[in-house]
Amino acid sequence: MSAVVTPADLPVADVASWSVTVCFRQRPVQSRWVDFEWETATVEVVATAQKLVPANAAVEEMTAGETRWCYTGQPVDLHPSEGEGYWLNLNSPAPCIFVMWRLEEGDQVPRPVVVTLSYNEAGRMLDAGDHVDNVPMPAEMRDVLIAYTAAHYKPEPRKKVRRNDPFREGAFRRESSSGSGESRG
Repeated sequence: MSAVVTPADLPVADVASWSVTVCFRQRPVQSRWVDFEWETATVEVVATAQKLVPANAAVEEMTAGETRWCYTGQPVDLHPSEGEGYWLNLNSPAPCIFVMWRLEEGDQVPRPVVVTLSYNEAGRMLDAGDHVDNVPMPAEMRDVLIAYTAAHYKPEPRKKVRRNDPFREGAFRRESSSGSGESRG
């Protein structure tokens, strides 16, 4: 039996993706139109880039009196171009994993489409009208993301904004059509 390699065991340069298991559950709601809503229950790290697990279809599980449908082998990829999104996620009060999912016509169970750690990518998916849930990020994944973000992203320094200064010399000076420099105030 081989041990699962965690992202914390790898050097930062080697960590570009994880395999995770995404589990959904039905949540009862008080509505006259529907009996339940779908939500992402958990996201658990399965393996890293060196040992990716193939994706599987939904597997029904019973956990603590609750039925969950889990998909194994969903990829979570890190991209240097998403550095700002990772930085924003890490600097939020509760860093999380974002899961974009769909429930296509005829499907009984939703399926994950994208699993990301980028706040910006999740925002773009929400803007497009997709379902995006978030779940807390495990500590070992957060530690690796901190190192990855530090290696691939440097926040731009804040620039001093120049405001319009009405008292600056010549602020209200306009040239008239006759060419004389009259001042209006």
